[in-house]
Amino acid sequence: MKATIYHNARCSKSREACTFLADRGVDVEVIKYLDTPPDVATLKSLLDRAGLSPHEAIRTNESEYKELGLSPQTPDDELLAAMVAHPRLIQRPIVVTDKGVVIARPTEKISEIL
Repeated sequence: MKATIYHNARCSKSREACTFLADRGVDVEVIKYLDTPPDVATLKSLLDRAGLSPHEAIRTNESEYKELGLSPQTPDDELLAAMVAHPRLIQRPIVVTDKGVVIARPTEKISEIL
């Protein structure tokens, strides 16, 4: 099986997800999304496949969230644009397989798409 992970090496949950996948023999493509963030269309597609709204996938505790004046009432297209422009706002890790997409919090959620 193959998987793609949108990964931040500084994030313990992201590292745990990589280990979880490796322990199960999954061939993993790692995308360091802080260096190469997805474009709006890709991010929207990932969230649609995961069944999540942009606000459900945004890190509300990041300083950029407050500085940009974002809120649950912010339109989805504005949230997506903010997440692409400021990729630290993207909840992580996002794991993708042919069976679906999850934000691996907790890590065991990955089992749903293996």
